[in-house]
Formats: sequence, structure tokens, C-alpha cells
Amino acid sequence: MIEVHELTKRYGDREAVQGISFSAARGQVLGFLGPNGAGKTTTMRMLTGFLPPSSGTARIAGFDIFTESHEVRRRIGYLPENPPLYGDMTVRSYLTFVARLKGVERARVRSACESVIERTGLGDVAGRLLAHLSKGYKQRAGLAQALIHDPEVLVLDEPTIGLDPRQIIEIRQLIKSLSTGERTVILSTHILPEVAQVCDKVVIINSGRIACEDSIANLTREATLEEVFLRHISSDAAADERAAHALAEAEARL
Repeated sequence: MIEVHELTKRYGDREAVQGISFSAARGQVLGFLGPNGAGKTTTMRMLTGFLPPSSGTARIAGFDIFTESHEVRRRIGYLPENPPLYGDMTVRSYLTFVARLKGVERARVRSACESVIERTGLGDVAGRLLAHLSKGYKQRAGLAQALIHDPEVLVLDEPTIGLDPRQIIEIRQLIKSLSTGERTVILSTHILPEVAQVCDKVVIINSGRIACEDSIANLTREATLEEVFLRHISSDAAADERAAHALAEAEARL
């Protein structure tokens, strides 16, 4: 369903994402895990067509993100870190607008809206302005807009950031209910409990490079996810330091 090969993003001389490769099967929930600034959001933006890669490629449901970006967007539901909400619209009018924007058939717009409102628990606030909603309800509205066209792939970037503990539990439960045998979910986060509770597979990224890719079952067979995460992040940091030291010595010898 998702195949990423040597995906790279450069900003001038800096490589934010450095030739990463990983995959996710149909129906799988993939945890994209890493510390702040590791390259998670940049990767998600490239996969969803919001940011062009500098090199490499990825295929979503068989379509190339660069040459067939329109087809890719039709098959992806994306919840960015800051949901794209319009505060002066009600929840229902906003979802109606998004449904039309995403090409939902006119005859199905109303039923699609009511379906995601029910599924994301927005029924009590469907007539309220988005600007007046709590952070938790705004996240639910963000999830609803990502689901409105019933996508094959759901990409969630830090979906619980800024929420209180109760809201975090509610959103996690909602995410678990959205992961079906047909829909593939990528959950990008730096919060380990989210990955441990809802994901089948983990990809750890650090300093723009893939540090680890394996199933939750394999990774946690002899250690906790936290221990695995810290081991891979620490080893990457040590490797970076050794490489920098070797480079400095080589330059000194010239």
C-alpha cells in the first residue's frame, strides 16, 4: 500500500530527510516515531503531496507521489499537526465544504458528513462554530475532514499534541476504531504510548534517517518500546559523533 524509496528533502545545504526507505502493508497501522526535529512532519508532507521531495520517491496504492500526486491525494486523508479549520464555519458546513472540495459525489455529501460526524463524536457540536470548540473537538473535526472521502490511507501527524489526558485517551480510542483491515494508517508522533497502544509496526527516524523498522511484536519481545527507542536514538547520535570526529581528523591531516 505504501512504498517509500530513498526519499530525500533538502533545504539549501541541509538535508532534513536523508534517503529514507520503509513500507506499510494494506490495513497496517504504522507508528512513525522520532524525537522533535527528526524529520517526521517533513516526511508526512512529502507523502501527502504538500511538499515535493528533492530526490527519491514513494508510491501510495500504486501511484507515484510526484508524477501522480492528484491520484495520491484522492486516496489519502491527512490530519496535519495544526488542523486546517475555518473558525467562522460550523462543523457541519465545514465538512460539507471539504466533502465537495475532495470530490465526494453531490448525492452523497450529506450522508458522508453525517457519517463522519457520528463516527468522530461530533454530533453534540455539529451546529457550533469551529472557533468556539475545545482543542479536543477541533482535533475530532480535523479527523472528520481527513475521513470525509473514505480514504484508503490515513496520515495523522501528532494527533494528540496539546490535548489534556482525557482528550488524549479519547483521540487514541478514536484512532484505534478507524484502523480497519482495509485502511492503512500512518501515525506520526514522538509519544511512545500512542505507538505501543495502536500500532502494528514501527519506523524510528532520527536526524532525518531511518534508525529502525520492525513490527511492535518483534521490537518489544525482549525490551520495552521506550528502551528500543532510546537505544536506536542513542546509537544514531553516537554514530553521528564518531563520523564528525573522523571527518575532523581527516581534514586536520590534509
